[in-house]
Amino acid sequence: MVDRIKKFQKTTKADYKFALLIPTWNNLDYLKLCVNSIRKNSFYEVQIIVIVNEGTDGTLQWVAKQNELDYVYSEENIGICFALNISRSLIKSEYIVYVNDDMYLLPGWDRELDKEISNIGTKSFMLSSTMIEPIDTGNKSVVVKNYGTGLNDFNEEQLLKDRHSLARDDWSGSSWPPNVVHVDIWDLVGGLSIEFSPGMGSDPDFAKKLYEAGVRYFKGVGSSLVYHFGSKSTGRIRKNNGRDIFMHKWGITQSTFNKKCLQRGEPFNGEVKMPVLSLFERLTNKMKIILSYLK
Repeated sequence: MVDRIKKFQKTTKADYKFALLIPTWNNLDYLKLCVNSIRKNSFYEVQIIVIVNEGTDGTLQWVAKQNELDYVYSEENIGICFALNISRSLIKSEYIVYVNDDMYLLPGWDRELDKEISNIGTKSFMLSSTMIEPIDTGNKSVVVKNYGTGLNDFNEEQLLKDRHSLARDDWSGSSWPPNVVHVDIWDLVGGLSIEFSPGMGSDPDFAKKLYEAGVRYFKGVGSSLVYHFGSKSTGRIRKNNGRDIFMHKWGITQSTFNKKCLQRGEPFNGEVKMPVLSLFERLTNKMKIILSYLK
């Protein structure tokens, strides 16, 4: 596989505040909006690395023409896990930010993350920006407000006008992109786990690897905002069963880890604690694992 992947480094600076990794799969119009929002709305000068999967819709040609845009190109769709991992050698920053190509980053997204990092004073953390989504899916981590479900009805002007009123309180359980970790933490756990390819379940697995490495600071920053159209690429792929893979690997369900360990979506209350599962919760987890093998 690696012989069929090409990397292109066009950035000229030696280092950046953040390095943004954006995997994309024939999703050019959303990618353009995402990249342009980063260029327009970032407080700092950041490094953008696009991982082009196939790129047969004109993505490869567009990315290749962009100044100061590093990229990786694979003729076939290698999924999120391989895509992010192969980008490591291009990174010129202490901090890696994973961004979906169907996201629009609002002004100051990076400054708010940088403020939080400065306050933490350690490399041992995982932070997330807060997503604004048009549809309520019951996710307690997001702000629900409809500024368009796609490019045709996206109301960028109104979104920018309203942005200050959209900030929310910080929340616990960072794992959703955009998320940021220090490169040393990324290297310590080996990036994303390829057994989750093409990518379903890789986010909570990455958080669990950080947890096993001793990270306890998982925070969603309520003032760092992105608009998320939602699953414009993942809806087209043949998905892996991330939930079962996670259970077999870690011995607990994703939902148990998210709720009991990360306390995802709850008001942020400092470092997460090692949970004590009740007998019922332990038995329920074991039963779900057993049933998953019988499918």
